[in-house]
Amino acid sequence: MMSSLLLISLAILSIAVVGCMYRLLKGPSISDRIAALDMIGVLLLSMIAIICMLLKTYAYFDIILVIGILTFIGTTAFARYIERGVVIESGDDESDR
Repeated sequence: MMSSLLLISLAILSIAVVGCMYRLLKGPSISDRIAALDMIGVLLLSMIAIICMLLKTYAYFDIILVIGILTFIGTTAFARYIERGVVIESGDDESDR
């Protein structure tokens, strides 16, 4: 019973990933695309966690942490790029102020 519910939830999450891929490719603005990319990362985390539950193992927890960190860093970098136009600013140059 539990494994069938987990498989159904994997199918639903897969459909959600397809929907986010559509928004990623056809999004009207860059912020919509960034939100879709972030959502795909969260959905992948959820899918890997469900696979861990199906296989009854803790082996994939490291992968979940890495994907979570990369998703956060990527979203933060894209948001900074939208806000300022650069991701990493050059040092403390007085002439830039």
